[in-house]
Amino acid sequence: MNRRLFSVIGGALLLAVCTPKDDSTARAAAADRAPVEDIQAGATISGKVKFTGTAPRNPAIDMSEEAACKAKYKTTPTEENVVAGAANALANVFVYVKSGVPAGQTFTAPTTAVVLDQDGCRYHPHVMGIMVGQPLEILNTDPVLHNIKAVAKANRPFNVSQPSAGMKTNRTFTAPEVMVNLECNVHGWMHAFLGVRPDPFYAVTGPDGSFSIKGLPPGTYTIEAWHEKFGTQTATVTVAGAAPKTQDFTFAAH
Repeated sequence: MNRRLFSVIGGALLLAVCTPKDDSTARAAAADRAPVEDIQAGATISGKVKFTGTAPRNPAIDMSEEAACKAKYKTTPTEENVVAGAANALANVFVYVKSGVPAGQTFTAPTTAVVLDQDGCRYHPHVMGIMVGQPLEILNTDPVLHNIKAVAKANRPFNVSQPSAGMKTNRTFTAPEVMVNLECNVHGWMHAFLGVRPDPFYAVTGPDGSFSIKGLPPGTYTIEAWHEKFGTQTATVTVAGAAPKTQDFTFAAH
């Protein structure tokens, strides 16, 4: 290797080592690795919701006039009035802090939208929570007409038409309300329920009936569990520091 070639290679290596590296890609990668759910300081109240007795039979849905929706089911679809899991676990229960949050404490609503999808002529999810000011994105996955009506009292009602698949509509709510009933004027069996809260202290039970409300500051709280058919139940829970507390609820099927 001649001296001139060695000099060129050496200069290139020195430039590569000494040139400041653009770390925008690294920062983006780090952002992508951020946890899905931020861990909040404070106490956690968790528990399970179940019912006693026999769960009522959910009505069958006749989708014979909506072939595109009917084709998405292997068996006859039913409404989701009571979704029961193993050992009488109760899904779709909205559990939230009804009172006890320190007066004057405010919370910033997430900018990430809560998505309500119309798929198979049913709403997904059936029960959900959202914060005041957080966007609600209503999506139509079905190639059929849906007309979404919000039956609200504390908030302004709305009525949105989505005649084709892929349509999206955004709405926000300005006041707490438990619950806002969402329904479809075209398909009478379609219902969803939305709990609007001024804080993030709420949850919806899963198939096993479990829920978890995180990040609560020390204090005494009234926790309410709401179900569309079984009504509401309340409990008083006191938390201190970060010590977790358990609070279960049991509804009577009727």
